[in-house]
Amino acid sequence: MGTLHDIEGWLVEAGLAGASETQLLHGFAERCNGAGIVLSRAVLIVDTLHPIHEGRAFRWRADGREQQTVVEYGPSNVGEAAANWQRSPFYHLVETGASELRRRIAAGDALDFPVLHELKAEGHTDYLALVHRFGAASVIGEMDCVYSSWITSRAGGFAESDVAALRRLVPLLALAIKCVSLARIARTLVEVYLGHDAGERVLSGRISRGVADRINAVIWFSDLHGYTTITDTAPPGEIIPLLNDYAAAVIGSVREAGGEVLKLLGDGVLAIFRADDRAHACRCALRAEANLRGSIKAVNERRAAEGHPVTTVYLGLHIGEVFYGNIGSEDRLDFTVVGPAVNEASRIAAMCRSVDRSAVLSSEFAAATPQPERARLVSVGRYALRGVGRAEELFTLDPGLVAE
Repeated sequence: MGTLHDIEGWLVEAGLAGASETQLLHGFAERCNGAGIVLSRAVLIVDTLHPIHEGRAFRWRADGREQQTVVEYGPSNVGEAAANWQRSPFYHLVETGASELRRRIAAGDALDFPVLHELKAEGHTDYLALVHRFGAASVIGEMDCVYSSWITSRAGGFAESDVAALRRLVPLLALAIKCVSLARIARTLVEVYLGHDAGERVLSGRISRGVADRINAVIWFSDLHGYTTITDTAPPGEIIPLLNDYAAAVIGSVREAGGEVLKLLGDGVLAIFRADDRAHACRCALRAEANLRGSIKAVNERRAAEGHPVTTVYLGLHIGEVFYGNIGSEDRLDFTVVGPAVNEASRIAAMCRSVDRSAVLSSEFAAATPQPERARLVSVGRYALRGVGRAEELFTLDPGLVAE
């Protein structure tokens, strides 16, 4: 039979090794049972800084019945979710400032929370809820504590020694959970703000100024048609929803086709498609463009029906060599692409207005595009691009084959 000291040692080792929240909770609960602390169910909740999910709940049960071990939940301050939260023991602990709540179900304690009625009906005998709060300096977003509940079906409920053991052990579990959750938050933040590939590079330690790779890539540069006019004439409250709607369409289309969004520039988007295989990268970029046309149509139909301003997206595509990495000062870096090819992609996108087409492609991009996609490209003539030392033939998608 394991001892409390054994459990503490395991928590330290598992936490340092980077065990997941599920592994930590399940391993902890099983070791508690092995040490004579009879647990039938356990739940651990931690908020997480994520654009979609407010937090994550991790669940364990001793009877082996199938259940979802990880539950990601959205905002808990509106609708039914808010009502459920406000009826929970954890909300009571938050409101009262207490750190512990116990209800001896078998001994006749008040069943003053809906969850206790459910537990009694399932034959559980004791319930212990704990909150372990973080210091102000270590709070990130809404993640300011770890909630946990511990339940037993043991006749007579928890022994006092069991409760004392949980009070001793759970803070160490909470610390391990906090560490792995912070790592998850860090990964979420860099991926949300930098993109998946750039985020992975930063997390792997590539954060030195001037560290950059020379790569071949299709460069995608897009912006919104008539954005300045819209911002001058639309109510201020319309601008952010408009940017969000069209940025979501562009970003979703690029990602679905295998591209990497690097930067949002006001109403513009800079993205790349790695071009180790130039033909494949061009094909992916054209697939993203096709996806975007469908997405923009749906966005415009919805926004028009709701009485909001609508627009379209101008897109420039170019292929060439770029530097991909860190640029900036010693303490403020940006992970992006730079080089003449990036500037040229921006100038090509600006030509959409001049040739009255929603997508304009460089001659290099057209030359690298494989069949049958190449047959859909038509020349719009030769143009001198600002900041580019030579006139260039530009292409667009055949109007007869594409519904603008």
